[in-house]
Amino acid sequence: MIFVKFWRGLSAGALSLFCALTAVAADAPVPTSTAPAAVPAPQQPPHELTANDVEAFLDGLIPLQIGMDDIAGATVSIVKDGKLLFTKGYGFADMKTRKPVVADKTLFRVGSITKLFTWTAVMQLVEQGKVDLDADVATYIDFDLPKPFGKPITLRNLMTHRPGWEDVYKELGAKDAKTINLEAYLKEHVPAQIFAPGAVPAYSNYGAALAGYIVQRVSGEAFDQYVEDHILKPLGMTHSTLRQPLPDALKSDMSNGYTLGSADKASAFENVNAYPAGSMSATASDMARFMIAQLNDGELDGARILKTETAQEMHNTRLEVDSHLPAMALGFYEETRNGHRIIGHGGDTVVFHSDLHLIPDQHVGFFVSYNSAGRGDSAPRGALWRAFLDRYFPYTQPDQPTLATAKDDAQKVIGTYRSSRRGETSWTRLLGVLGEATVSADSDGILTVDAFKDINGQPRKWREVEPFVYRNVVGQERIVFKPDASGTMNLFIGVPIALFQRVGPLDSQWTIATVAGGSLLIMALTLLLWPAAVAARWHYGAGLPLSGFERLLRFGTYAVCAADIAFLIGFLFVVLPALQTIFDLDRTLDAKIHPWQYVGIAGSIGALIAVVNALVAWRSENRSFFGRVKETVIALACVGFAWFAWSMHLLDLGLRY
Repeated sequence: MIFVKFWRGLSAGALSLFCALTAVAADAPVPTSTAPAAVPAPQQPPHELTANDVEAFLDGLIPLQIGMDDIAGATVSIVKDGKLLFTKGYGFADMKTRKPVVADKTLFRVGSITKLFTWTAVMQLVEQGKVDLDADVATYIDFDLPKPFGKPITLRNLMTHRPGWEDVYKELGAKDAKTINLEAYLKEHVPAQIFAPGAVPAYSNYGAALAGYIVQRVSGEAFDQYVEDHILKPLGMTHSTLRQPLPDALKSDMSNGYTLGSADKASAFENVNAYPAGSMSATASDMARFMIAQLNDGELDGARILKTETAQEMHNTRLEVDSHLPAMALGFYEETRNGHRIIGHGGDTVVFHSDLHLIPDQHVGFFVSYNSAGRGDSAPRGALWRAFLDRYFPYTQPDQPTLATAKDDAQKVIGTYRSSRRGETSWTRLLGVLGEATVSADSDGILTVDAFKDINGQPRKWREVEPFVYRNVVGQERIVFKPDASGTMNLFIGVPIALFQRVGPLDSQWTIATVAGGSLLIMALTLLLWPAAVAARWHYGAGLPLSGFERLLRFGTYAVCAADIAFLIGFLFVVLPALQTIFDLDRTLDAKIHPWQYVGIAGSIGALIAVVNALVAWRSENRSFFGRVKETVIALACVGFAWFAWSMHLLDLGLRY
């Protein structure tokens, strides 16, 4: 779903790491261990990282990606040793006019890479002593945040994606830039806290937006103006902005965005209500200046946006989820690949898809952005990044044999896991259920996680190289299993902004789907076969000897079945089209959902009628054994569907999602 791509994207690129419904995506930079290890000699000498070599290399890859993936255009910049090494645009910014992408002129939306500017702004205020990373954020805002766990949320929690909030989507995007109001958005869409602050990584766009609001309140400047004055202008990023709509001077340089490059119809400019989380438009050349400043510990051409020690704190702070996996820095997430520690961020809107990577020990930065969603069956930016690393920083993995305990340990971790980045208290809980990852094992203890796909679209396979530490059979990626304080097994992936928590059999996708699907099937057959049964009885003159009360219960049960089916069809008819774009998930949708919810509530309460009908059937002397069983099965179906609808919060009239 296109909606999921946007959600992933404003999700820090992190959700470049999750394919539909927060599963790990093929293009995600899923890191290997950050633990010290001997790095064997590369298989072949690396190519020299020069402008000429890079141009020849990328000229051979990116046009091929554009063609194969049905993408309109791309823009890229690479920096090395404090200087711009290479930048170039590929393809078209406008498919109808064939306007080319120009790296130092054409603006692309960079999605959640915007968050790096938000976190930089926060660190500027930290070094000025105006905010404290470990103070309660309530100190800096003018509205209340509930504390169900009795612990405050801090800016450090926000920067490391551990505020404990569920994911929220309603009005994340805006149909009209004139309606954008950061303060109103934050006050009206406070997420439910489902984890204690600091305890569980769960990526939060709301958290980044709140951090931007704190910058705004503490500095006394509108957030987009603050970033412009204190980051963009000092760095000479003259072709970049967070403003929505775009300033008149930049509008003509903005690339169109496309679902498919072959479709001439461009998408509308994507406005973001939570704009500190993902509203930036920038050129590749400007992004190069930001990368150089970060690699230079906050300085570019004599202009300093961060003190050296502040920048180093931002980059080198490490909050680990496990010693075998990369840690979370302050706003940056780590990646370890080809023997190097890398920090960066990714970003997506519905149609723009970007990545930014910094290799501090090599003083190298890499930025790429595509202006089309493309076919979706490949991962161009991830493939491009890995190819770049393999060419200029080749690497041979240390040999690690599969453990002898692999078969036994596999039996301890197989099961169903749900992402910590999810909706939990609204109907979007269903999205989390549908996005569960199933871990299975073959006879040799090799694991398959169905949601974690490789670039070929097939699930990756994992072998145990240390106790409960698994490495991709054909790659560098690692995953780790370990229990939390309550004993629940968790699955940790290579990016520390979410984890997967094992769910019990009664709460698994399989159980929920079986109950919901089985109930719907039984109710549908009941309604479909009812006219046939009536016709058969009429033909043979065999009427049912029912009392008036029994007939009333019987018709009432049929009405409940009809209401439940109508509710689900109507609910999906309204919601599914809205899920295709984030901009339809706003309060105007409520009026379309509510009537169907009323039907569903009536059907769920009406399940009592079906239960009474079954009880009366068992007490009636005029009903056959088959008839009694049939009414019981129908009653169970009505109750089962009511449980499904309530447990998935489909009937919650509050519609806070």
